[in-house]
Formats: sequence, C-alpha cells, structure tokens
Amino acid sequence: MRQLPLPMHLPARDGFDALVVGRNDHAVQHLRGLLPGAHAGAPVYLWGTAGSGKTRLLRALAAQHQALGGRVGWFDANDALPWVLDESWSLVVLDRCEALDAARQQAAFALFVAAGAQGAEVQWAAAGRLPPVDLPLRDDLRTRLGWGHVFALQPLAEDETRAALRREADRRGILLPDEVIAHLLTHFDRDMVHLMALLDRLDGFSLAEKRHITVPLLKKMVADSAIPAP
Repeated sequence: MRQLPLPMHLPARDGFDALVVGRNDHAVQHLRGLLPGAHAGAPVYLWGTAGSGKTRLLRALAAQHQALGGRVGWFDANDALPWVLDESWSLVVLDRCEALDAARQQAAFALFVAAGAQGAEVQWAAAGRLPPVDLPLRDDLRTRLGWGHVFALQPLAEDETRAALRREADRRGILLPDEVIAHLLTHFDRDMVHLMALLDRLDGFSLAEKRHITVPLLKKMVADSAIPAP
C-alpha cells in the first residue's frame, strides 16, 4: 500500500488536463466529478487492455483529490500486506485487480468492510484488465467492485497517441520531431505506458548526450540500453 499524503503531490502530467482521453471522455467526466468532501457515491471500476490508460486515469483522480485537500490510499496487487484503512482518506484506489492473490483479495474485501463499519465517507476507484464479472476473484469482492459505475476503456487511436506524445513533449519543453514519433509508433508497442516510459528515457538520454532528439539518437539509446522492440 502507498498512502499519498497531502504534501506529496503527483506530477503535473498526472492531472486530467494533461491527458488525451480519446474515446474515454465519458469515464473522464465521471471521474472529474468525484470530489473530496462530497458524499461518497458508488465505487468506480475501469477496465481495458494493457496501455488503455487505466492507471493514468486513477492517478489523475488521485491528483485531483490531493489538489483539493483530500488524502489518498493506493493499493496495487504487488503491495505488501497488511492493508489498513486510514479514516482520513477521501479516496481508496485499488489497481491491477486481476492480479490479486488470495491474501490480497481478503485484504481488499476487509478494506470495504472496515470503511462500512467506520461509516467513512470514502470514494472507491479500481481498475483491472477484465470486466468485474470475469475477474478471477472471490465472489464477495467481485460483487463489491462491480456494483457501481463500470467503464470499458478504449486505447487511443494513432492520431490521439501522436497528440499525447506531443503534449507530453511540450510539457517537458523538448522538441520531438514528427519522424521520431513515427519511429516510436512503428517500432515499439503503442500502449501509452510503454511509449511514455520511452519518452522519459529519451529525454534523459538526449540531455546526457547533449544532443537534440532525433531518430539516430533514439536508435543509439536502444542499442546502448538493449531496449527490446517487438
């Protein structure tokens, strides 16, 4: 578990305004309406393939809560136990639900029970690669995750992916030529997690090499660091 306390603000790129949402605007508009201090509504569950933006939307929601004075508890399928609810949290996030083992399924369900027993006004948001009905989880937890608002996320189209890369490059103040974007989309996985990680490494590599970002520089980074291309 990672508690995201008030002083620890998420990076600016994690906010809703930094996202290219594509066909997921309905999910984004719902998440934007989940404000700390308001009456906690039904839980929200996001599902979609790898790279469809589930975790980025959860991080944007967490960033919004923090910016408005809320506190966030974030749980991932790999986080160590025990998981304990803090009454000060306005938002509890549960990511990668499809990967929860038996012990963490029990811990996640116990969080729901603890919140109910304490009468805590906590908003719940979760995500996984499968819709709730297909999650390989215990029935009571699957029911808790699926009884609220469920959104199926769609990966960005190619033009939207280009726009997302361009926006992130502009945020960093770096020049990202069209031919570099084309090379990234042609030679690497197109999911946003992978592409943003590559852009982050490329930004650092260009600074270390004291060279502008170009296709030859990208190829040199790949060769030097043995980044596998699909």
